[in-house]
Amino acid sequence: FKENDIPTAEFQVISTPEQLRDSLIPFPYIQKLRRDGYDGKGVYKVVSEADLKGAFKEPSLIERWVDFEKEIGVIVARNESGEVKTFPLVEMEFNPQANLVEFLISPSTLPFEVQQEAEQIAKKIAEDLKIVGLLAVEMFLDKHGKILVNELAPRPHNSGHQSIEGNTVSQFEQHLRAIFDQPLGNTDCLHNAIMINILGEAGHEGPAVYKGIEKVLKCPGVYVHLYGKALTKPFRKMGHVTIVDVDREKAIEKARYVQETLKVIS
Repeated sequence: FKENDIPTAEFQVISTPEQLRDSLIPFPYIQKLRRDGYDGKGVYKVVSEADLKGAFKEPSLIERWVDFEKEIGVIVARNESGEVKTFPLVEMEFNPQANLVEFLISPSTLPFEVQQEAEQIAKKIAEDLKIVGLLAVEMFLDKHGKILVNELAPRPHNSGHQSIEGNTVSQFEQHLRAIFDQPLGNTDCLHNAIMINILGEAGHEGPAVYKGIEKVLKCPGVYVHLYGKALTKPFRKMGHVTIVDVDREKAIEKARYVQETLKVIS
């Protein structure tokens, strides 16, 4: 990030527990494992010295806690010929326990200038890193209107699942177009789209039972995608649901109904 002038929170690379205790980043901060972190795992919040007891001992990095207004994301595609296209900016809400996207809405209603800046940042990263394929760029919009990059994922990503029903081209087709060096598709939004992750319920571990799925499937504009996982456990990603509607408020209303109704238990 530093080498390519990618805007991000102040951070420090940590190799030993001793370096963590003597870190230059003030509390509070976030510790992230440098390897094997996925789906919200490998992330630990350090608020005070007392939290250091539970900190990761493996190589990690720590970054200053960002007091953000919104979490946003842009998916960008680049092919070998250098053509670059972004999907419209999305807004995300995260599950505070699982550190996973819980609710995503597209398109964003943030000011045009914010959307444009976020998309330009994503394009610059794809070009600077010479990405071929898809790159998901997750960002914070802080309380002062500054955009900071939080995470990069060089693959089809959770923050683009709504594109299957919500955009002219899906992130999956766009990824294939990019890696086969074909012209990239039109990424325009077709309608308002909301994506909800289907997570295993707390306190349930074992064969998965999708409680309420029949009720959800009766709703117009609701598309359920299950990942075929036989066993559930707390906060395991079991699938996602996309809700589309020409009326944004109706889409949100249906999405909240899905969240309340569809539960993965054992």
